[in-house]
Amino acid sequence: MLQGFDGLLAFAVFLLACAGLLIMYSSGYEHGTRFVDHGRNMLLAGAIMFVVAQIPPQRLMAFAVPLYVLGVTLLVAVAIFGITKKGARRWLNVGVVIQPSEILKIAMPLMLAWWFQKREGQLRPLDFLVAGVLLVIPIGLIMKQPDLGTSLLVLAAGLAVIFFAGLSWKLIAPPVVLGLAGIFLLVWFEPQLCADGVRWSILHDYQQQRICTLLDPTRDPLGKGFHIIQGMIAIGSGGVFGKGFMAGTQTHLAFIPERTTDFIFAAYSEEFGLVGNLLLIAGFIFLIWRGLAIALQASTLFSRLLAGALTTIFFTYAFVNMGMVSGILPVVGVPLPFISYGGTAMVTLGLALGMLMSIARARARR
Repeated sequence: MLQGFDGLLAFAVFLLACAGLLIMYSSGYEHGTRFVDHGRNMLLAGAIMFVVAQIPPQRLMAFAVPLYVLGVTLLVAVAIFGITKKGARRWLNVGVVIQPSEILKIAMPLMLAWWFQKREGQLRPLDFLVAGVLLVIPIGLIMKQPDLGTSLLVLAAGLAVIFFAGLSWKLIAPPVVLGLAGIFLLVWFEPQLCADGVRWSILHDYQQQRICTLLDPTRDPLGKGFHIIQGMIAIGSGGVFGKGFMAGTQTHLAFIPERTTDFIFAAYSEEFGLVGNLLLIAGFIFLIWRGLAIALQASTLFSRLLAGALTTIFFTYAFVNMGMVSGILPVVGVPLPFISYGGTAMVTLGLALGMLMSIARARARR
């Protein structure tokens, strides 16, 4: 049952999990059972990874269409009679309350990898168009909830599959150039675009506020900009070597909001400083490198595309979380893998690791 497990991938996850337990104990010991629950979630993710790793990739492919259809159907059900909390309709009561958008983090790369596997050797532009439609449908339903963080993760996973399948750079370059130009214009005209009374019709009010707060957190330092400002203060005050384990003042005086979930990177940075951050980033780079190596060595197109997309999910999680805490990206609900508290995210990570392990085991057996 352990034959063929990728030791380097397991070691990378082990290092990140140790860092997560360390900072969770420091930032979450005042939150009752938060540390114990985090450890339980890690054990659950490990068990899921072990079980999924026993399933060969060709059997994983059989789950692609049913899981995608189930996920989209549940998203439609959420739009019709979902549960609304804090202005967002993201949950569904099916005996237990679930968040169907989480299913698409795994179902989306599975579905697209299955699609391109079926079209192997005879890819046409129309096949990429169909893949784009398969991606746009759940993204649109998730953004309608609205849930920008999850939609970004699903989008990144889907685009990774399409890119690794061989999408031409001629089609990739124009959107990238337009996006960079849009960011430049947004920064340049920020005073006019973010002035009081100006409304962006293409975004929800809270999304517009997040972008404007990102461009200038001092517009509302005790309100919308409080999260970003306190996160940057905590990161900067850590210096080179940090203030020491359990010695972070911003953390333990409760200036950092959501210090065990979305903003745990700020708590980590304050206590372990620049050196600790570099070690943590090195751990994520090692994990991503190993995932891409597994993708490169996979024996089938489906396995290569799936492994590449799952690795992209890990990168997106880490990049978006660190970016939003550091003040270079808008604040969205994306946790830091293996570091932040969260049962649902940990289950998703366990599934993704299990699939990577399954692909690695198939290669080792061959």
